[in-house]
Amino acid sequence: MFRASIVKAADQSCGRKVVGACRGGNSRTRWWTPAVKDAVKLKKESYRTFLACGTPEAAGRYRQAKRSAAVAENDFRTASKRFWTTIRRLRRGKQCIVNTVYGGDSALLTSTRDIVDRWKEYFEDLLNPTDTPSSKEAGPGESGVGSPISGAEVSEVVRKLLGGRAPGVDEVRPEFLKALDVVGLSWLTRLCSIAWTSGLISFAGNKSDLFPVRVGLRQGCTLSPILFIIFMDRISRHSQGVEGVRFGDLRIGSLLFVDDVVLLASSDLRSEEFKYLGVLFTSDGRMEWEIDRRIGAASAVMRTLHGSVVVKRELSQKAKFSIYQSIYVPALTYGHELWVMTERTRSRVQAAEMSFLCRVAGLSLRDRVRSSVIREELGVDPLLLRVERSQMRWLGHLVRMPPGRLPGEVFRARPTSRRPRGRPRTRWRDYVSRLAWEGLGIPQEELDEVAGEREVWASLLRLLPL
Repeated sequence: MFRASIVKAADQSCGRKVVGACRGGNSRTRWWTPAVKDAVKLKKESYRTFLACGTPEAAGRYRQAKRSAAVAENDFRTASKRFWTTIRRLRRGKQCIVNTVYGGDSALLTSTRDIVDRWKEYFEDLLNPTDTPSSKEAGPGESGVGSPISGAEVSEVVRKLLGGRAPGVDEVRPEFLKALDVVGLSWLTRLCSIAWTSGLISFAGNKSDLFPVRVGLRQGCTLSPILFIIFMDRISRHSQGVEGVRFGDLRIGSLLFVDDVVLLASSDLRSEEFKYLGVLFTSDGRMEWEIDRRIGAASAVMRTLHGSVVVKRELSQKAKFSIYQSIYVPALTYGHELWVMTERTRSRVQAAEMSFLCRVAGLSLRDRVRSSVIREELGVDPLLLRVERSQMRWLGHLVRMPPGRLPGEVFRARPTSRRPRGRPRTRWRDYVSRLAWEGLGIPQEELDEVAGEREVWASLLRLLPL
């Protein structure tokens, strides 16, 4: 009775914890493969043998088994990183390496040493200008490069380093730096000063001599984001005089996104298309060209990975499907929230989707297997349903946007110009309203009211068929 009361009180106050488990499942089971298990077992047996006899041969076998177990565990833990590094390299394809450059006298340089020296000369001139604002502002005796790094600064930074962190490219762990004495810190200060005020060029395994660096970027400065915001605001204010584009009573003179600035003005038509933030806009307002571009981008991914990854029997379906979700689908559906799809574009997107999934399943068109069967076997939702669900989710965001937000203002604006003759084009709002009516049974006149309730709209989207 007493034990039961103690357990009950502990359960209520502390909660339950399964031995060996952690949040998200037992992390040990993810890397406890048969190969790792056998290596660890051999290490333990070698350790027992070493304790029993204590000979140098047994000690050597134990050290070798311990090293092999660590390598087996590390190989599994880093396998995912090496896998995606290989995929990125395969996507880039063969890189054309330029082995010749022109010298300052326009002579063609072919020797590696001459090429390294030419690059050194170029960057030395680039990073050491003779007439810059910083050099003008610098007073007598000042170089404009800032004060040198002091030993106190290095000691303070080393003291604040956190232990237990992975090493960087230099393979030096924080614990090693924290263990340095006064002499070691002085050498570290000297090394940091050299790296701060000089640089070198590395090309084809050859390194140039050090050259001074007197200018740089303010990108890492804490003041840089504030200066950038002030600069962008200045551009926006000066663009108020531009005529811009009108949507009913709304006038848009400029578009600002991060470091991308677009000024909208009226002029004679010189181009039928314009690419903004990776999306192609055309003069007729249709999205067919953009959807064709997305399909072409996905086909390029397929071509680069087809022979080396997609049709490789050595790769599991799980690995191929992760490539499909992480690389192929984003390339195919980038900017899909804006799409107004016709039967032709829907058919093309579905064909592009099944082109990859068929190869993941090890099938071809000659096998005459239905797309629904392949999706069910792989456990994947139809891509078109995911696109439509995402479009309706974006509709909810637009409806709930407060006044002043540009996407919401454009969504609510009503152009006053007359439509051209012929069949009226399907507007994005009408297209998504039809999706909501077919999928959720919500009429168009009630759509804004329902989508305005975030929780209600999210629960309705979860009811859509998978």
